[in-house]
Amino acid sequence: MPNPRAPAQLAFALCMITFAVNLQAPLYTAYAELSGKGTTATAVAFSAYVLGVIPVLLLLGGLADRVGRRPIVLVALGLSMLATVLMLLAPGLETLGLARLTLGIGTALASATGVAYMSELMQPGDTARATTWVTASTSLGFGLGAAMTSLCLLRAPTLAPESFYLQLVLAGVGLLLVWRLPDQRQDSQSTWLRLPYYPSGSLPYGMAILLAWACVGLVGALLPAMLKEHGLSRWSGFATFCVISCGVLFQPLARRIAPAKATLLGLTILPASYAILAWGADNGQLLAVLIGTIVASSACYGFVYLGGLSAVTQLAGEQKSRANAGFFLLAYVGFSLPVILTGLLIERLGTRTSLLLFGLTLLAGCLMTGLALLRSNRTVSITALASLK
Repeated sequence: MPNPRAPAQLAFALCMITFAVNLQAPLYTAYAELSGKGTTATAVAFSAYVLGVIPVLLLLGGLADRVGRRPIVLVALGLSMLATVLMLLAPGLETLGLARLTLGIGTALASATGVAYMSELMQPGDTARATTWVTASTSLGFGLGAAMTSLCLLRAPTLAPESFYLQLVLAGVGLLLVWRLPDQRQDSQSTWLRLPYYPSGSLPYGMAILLAWACVGLVGALLPAMLKEHGLSRWSGFATFCVISCGVLFQPLARRIAPAKATLLGLTILPASYAILAWGADNGQLLAVLIGTIVASSACYGFVYLGGLSAVTQLAGEQKSRANAGFFLLAYVGFSLPVILTGLLIERLGTRTSLLLFGLTLLAGCLMTGLALLRSNRTVSITALASLK
């Protein structure tokens, strides 16, 4: 008999995995000062995340089918705890890079199997609801960690805030909850190595999440240093929370819109919201930064995230795990590589020029991706009509 609490238990575990990812974000500037490094080094350490993500999503898409879903989630929880312990034992930019690498491996494992596992724990065929649960839980986790650390730092500045210990406790609870979950899908004959799968019509959705998460990566990695120039660095965790977790508020609306329309709406919102937060960061206007991040979150973790993941899952057929891996591969490339390039530009050209160049590139990318999505959606509709004749 299915356990009605199983989806909530898995959602809690996924939230705790992503809770650790941005837990250290408000301390990036402090880590850089300890290590005597600048913006580019901070961006590189932040982007070590993608070095953990890419091999998993490129090569291990079939691992969950072979060993089961539950062990994958348990390993991801363990890696999230390891990353937190590393930062407690040896705070610094070098350790941050190692921790981010560890977090990338764990989050990629969870991302590649989360929707498929949630679908198995729910009623058969309820993929849309499973996708909603996964996007909501991971979105909350990505932002809550940073917000909790900012709260702790406002109370008492330290390199070992209480939020780190909270993550360890809650992730431990997650381990116990996942340990009791059923795991009905195991295939010892399945190949370990399986490349990501991009079903026909899915690539524009992948490019949309790449652009959206590039904006999120900039807020997470580079905004703390920008706010520090105006004496606002302790608020950077709340900005990270706003740009990620506030997207959950928009997911019910995104769920009622067709995936293509939701993604197009997100691409329309993204450049304008970036302009608001970039102006606020450059001028030390905290309110503008927070408003801009909330509006950006409606796209990054609302319309583009939920719309794109729903579309890819629908297009994937029986290859959901591989298709989700392909979607998140592009998402995490956007989350990391543009941040490194922007960090280099900031050190060479200054903050204002670099933010402007990023914004113009973002605008051009949104326009091209939107047009590609319209063409792809039109082609799929024509093909569907032809099949009915």
